[in-house]
Amino acid sequence: MPYVYLFLAIVTETIGTTALQASQQFTRLVPSLIVVVAYACSFWLLAGALRFMPVGIVYAIWSGLGIVLIAIIGYIIFGQKLDLPAVLGMAMILGGILVIHLFSASARH
Repeated sequence: MPYVYLFLAIVTETIGTTALQASQQFTRLVPSLIVVVAYACSFWLLAGALRFMPVGIVYAIWSGLGIVLIAIIGYIIFGQKLDLPAVLGMAMILGGILVIHLFSASARH
């Protein structure tokens, strides 16, 4: 169950951040409202995951996957390009998340 909360928190945070870009610095109403609702949902779901898992593990996975997903969305939807060091850095973030998930006893519930 904690991973369901965490997965949904990541999805809603990603939606909120995508809407943040689309809101054009809060000058467009609908994307701005999506930002507020999505972030509120994300933090509520994050709190649900924290009932079962340590804050450091939850935050590392939430923020790390959020970074990578937003970079992918930025590339696909907004045409934002990444250079090789940025891609390598994000690969290291994913590697860190895999190490936590596969090998850390702290991530188990």
